[in-house]
Amino acid sequence: MSLFTLNNEHVVVLEETKLASNLKLIERTVRDESFYSLNQKDMRYFLLVADVLYRRGIGIITDSEFDEKESWYNENHPESILTDSVQLGVKESGKTVRLPQKMLSTDKAYSKNEIVKWLDRVFKSALTLNINRDDILIRVTPKLDGYAAFDDGKRLYTRGDGVNGQDITRALERGLKVAEQGKRGLGPGEIVIDKNYFEEKLSNYFENSRNIQAAIIAEKNVDKRVQKAISDGACVFYPFSIIENWTGHYEELTENFESIIQNIWNAVTFDVDGVILEATDARIKEHMGATRKFHRWQIAFKINEEAAEVEVISVTPQTSRMGRVIPVAELVPTKISGATISRVTVHNYNTVKTNGVGPKALLQIVRSGLVIPKIEKVVKAVAPQIPDFCPSCQSHLIWELDNLVCPNKSDCPAQTENTLVHFFKTLGNNDGFGPKNIEKLTNLGVKHIHEIYGIKAHQFAAYGFGEKTSKNLFNQLKVSREVEIEDWRFLSAFGVSRLGGGNCERLLQHHSITELFELSADEIVEIDGFARLSAEAIVEGLANIKEEFVKVSALDFTLSTTRKDPEMEGTSSAIAGAVIVFTGSMSQSSRSDMEKHAKYLGAKVGKSVTGKTTYLVAGEKVGETKLNGAREQGVQILLEQEYLDLID
Repeated sequence: MSLFTLNNEHVVVLEETKLASNLKLIERTVRDESFYSLNQKDMRYFLLVADVLYRRGIGIITDSEFDEKESWYNENHPESILTDSVQLGVKESGKTVRLPQKMLSTDKAYSKNEIVKWLDRVFKSALTLNINRDDILIRVTPKLDGYAAFDDGKRLYTRGDGVNGQDITRALERGLKVAEQGKRGLGPGEIVIDKNYFEEKLSNYFENSRNIQAAIIAEKNVDKRVQKAISDGACVFYPFSIIENWTGHYEELTENFESIIQNIWNAVTFDVDGVILEATDARIKEHMGATRKFHRWQIAFKINEEAAEVEVISVTPQTSRMGRVIPVAELVPTKISGATISRVTVHNYNTVKTNGVGPKALLQIVRSGLVIPKIEKVVKAVAPQIPDFCPSCQSHLIWELDNLVCPNKSDCPAQTENTLVHFFKTLGNNDGFGPKNIEKLTNLGVKHIHEIYGIKAHQFAAYGFGEKTSKNLFNQLKVSREVEIEDWRFLSAFGVSRLGGGNCERLLQHHSITELFELSADEIVEIDGFARLSAEAIVEGLANIKEEFVKVSALDFTLSTTRKDPEMEGTSSAIAGAVIVFTGSMSQSSRSDMEKHAKYLGAKVGKSVTGKTTYLVAGEKVGETKLNGAREQGVQILLEQEYLDLID
């Protein structure tokens, strides 16, 4: 029996996703394999934790162990199937939305022998289903090397993590068409660009076609050259269901394998990095099912990329606009697949540290066709080259999970634009200062929040804004100081690492907003919900923004003060200390107003039901799944009027 302990990475993720309620149970279950002796509630909790940590790349059990445990749970608790709720703990950000159906990755094979073994698994499934082997057909299609997306007929989504993606319908609004004059709503596919068009008209401006694919869905204005490619029909969304294919008997496939693969590989005028083989019979597909990553009835055949061993000259840090420091390995120039490779991005600084990437390290680099080169493995490890300071502003860097991050949100040139956009977006009371206008101001030398608030109407005009726009911008800045906003929202707008809205509110329940800047990590750790790693990052982040915070606070914003923790104040309302989740449409008041009022009465408001939830307050149009989930966890359900009677 091996000792297992959750590390800091695990704990931080579970705190973020509000799944850190029983860490000892998780450690004990992994260590002692006691899963099957747990009660239903604890089994469910364990599987949720295992799934979330797996999706963050720090799994605690293997795929096969998870599949076995999840299947056993679903079979023995059919009233509480886990599949639809397993994503509850996944942290969402931006405009993340649930995909209409899962978009799994495709398992890979690199030889005909591996394809034959996959066919054997198809045959076994057919035998179980009493399907004659002679009736088995295989469909072979090009594996497009594009940007995976899903079209449900109303919206277009990115693949994301396979379960949650981003709404990119804007690409269709820009003129992106469905390939082959196809109709909308054909499900999964890829956003691609014609190879010949790229070579002739865009290769002088873009390094490779992947840059184009990303530009098509960009939130900001599209590059005019990319927009023309869309208008010319060179960029399309290609649904897998209508793509060129070979469909035939498995014996013909094995007999003419090389020619079939070659023909399909070259069947389209887009970048292709393999072919996909799949069983066509719906019964076989259903029987074979899927792992957590792949459909078992489908496999991709790929040709091994050209590889070379390349020596590292140095590892150069680059600070992104989000503050994450990206390691770039500078290489001894080496020709691979017809291109000279002199640099390659390393995934993150934890990869640099754990794999020993530094000067004189030897990396195996792979590249196929126009695909961006990647590190396959570290052949010879050395002392890792890890920076202590941000290359943009020289601030001391901090670790955040696998990444080094610059905590200096106020004065880091690389982060200036994003910091200003984040401030106004979080404040939410000023529409005039979106990304476009912020970009214009930063290009003209405006770098700080307090500087923007100091701009007069005539100065906006001098910056190139129209007369009417200048007056509007000036007036919006004035209004944003006068309209009351929560103090936790104001603090969160400064973008301190680990200080999202929830953590800001939690801190301000115990200390005033000015006291926070004097707190030590030890004092923050004493507050429920903060781990040591988070506390240290918060202290350093607050120190970095203190000067700017003081200047902005002096502009007389109208802040409402967060109500102190009821345990500190001795609040005696009927819901003081309770954890409440509101769901459905409310008739007496808006849901946001009810949440604010509940907090005023000393309650804690959650977004999803957990084992710690006290009440689920249900309005109209609430799904049975959510209500059943609450009942399973022993959460009391109150109708809107019952809740109002309780607090009255």
